[in-house]
Amino acid sequence: MATTKTTLFTEIEKVISTLNIDTITDERKEILQPLIDFIQLKATSSQEIRINFICTHNSRRSHLSQVWSQTMAHYFDIKNVFCYSGGTEATALFPMAAETLRNSGFQIKTISKNENPVYSIKYADNEHPIIGFSKKLDDDFNPKSEFAAIMTCDSANEACPFVPGAEKRIPITFEDPKAFDNTPQQAEKYKERSLQIATELFFVFSQINS
Repeated sequence: MATTKTTLFTEIEKVISTLNIDTITDERKEILQPLIDFIQLKATSSQEIRINFICTHNSRRSHLSQVWSQTMAHYFDIKNVFCYSGGTEATALFPMAAETLRNSGFQIKTISKNENPVYSIKYADNEHPIIGFSKKLDDDFNPKSEFAAIMTCDSANEACPFVPGAEKRIPITFEDPKAFDNTPQQAEKYKERSLQIATELFFVFSQINS
């Protein structure tokens, strides 16, 4: 199994220490297994591991997945992991998704302010920040080949039966916290979804023999 490395920001470390993989059902583990297999195959052959998380608007779940995946790869010291996100259309990274990550200890700065802001998202002092903004799945910012396309929402999964350039297409869908926008439960539900994604990706990377 993967070994852990502790150079993340302290607040993120604290969040990770609270994650409980026993909350993941056997059915859900079966859904996660193809991603584990993809990462393990690449790691075993010392190839670069590219993962593109895809949702309809690239505004919430796909960004949470991208950020937590890159963070867990670092936490478990899995080398050459490059995580991306995209959508079937571009909108904007939803502010509450960014705020949820900030509340988990990520250092987030707005690089450019417009209808589709660009964010710098850091999880460790000496690692490149993740650049977060909404983009289509085939944007030039994303890989063109040799990547796994992870479909994080049902609508994108149905709309994209084929993802150009993807070596693997893996549906791992999550419920949309957008349903709670502008309600008293908004912050709580975004946190809940973020922690579910973090827990499942913790499990995924914990299974990798590096």
